[in-house]
Amino acid sequence: MSTHDTNKNGHLIIFRSADWYRGLSPKQMQQVADDWMAWFNRLKDEGKCAGGNPLEREGKIVSGANRIVSDGPFAESKETIAGYFLLTVNTLEEAVRIAKDCPGLPYGVRVEVRPIAPQCPMVDELAAKEPLAYA
Repeated sequence: MSTHDTNKNGHLIIFRSADWYRGLSPKQMQQVADDWMAWFNRLKDEGKCAGGNPLEREGKIVSGANRIVSDGPFAESKETIAGYFLLTVNTLEEAVRIAKDCPGLPYGVRVEVRPIAPQCPMVDELAAKEPLAYA
């Protein structure tokens, strides 16, 4: 999909962070938080964002055939997923323009922009190899 193609499924922007607020005063932290909420509310009011949330620091990771459950995200990871916005825009270009306005960028937050697929890409890949009854 090129950046000019439309994606009716929207885009997800994922905020990755490694404690971006370290070294900021409480007043500075509050200003960034206020800027972030104003940005989010503006996007919602403009109809460009369906929702979003920060994520808690703790959680669990399930992996492997035996469904092993471990604590996560892992402390050794350099950055964790801190939250997300579900954008309702149709192009990757517009989603990237929105991501560039993230108030956390000057503080080390990284923003990943991903188009949402209409279905699991594996279904398309399998259907190309062998037609499936439900494809």
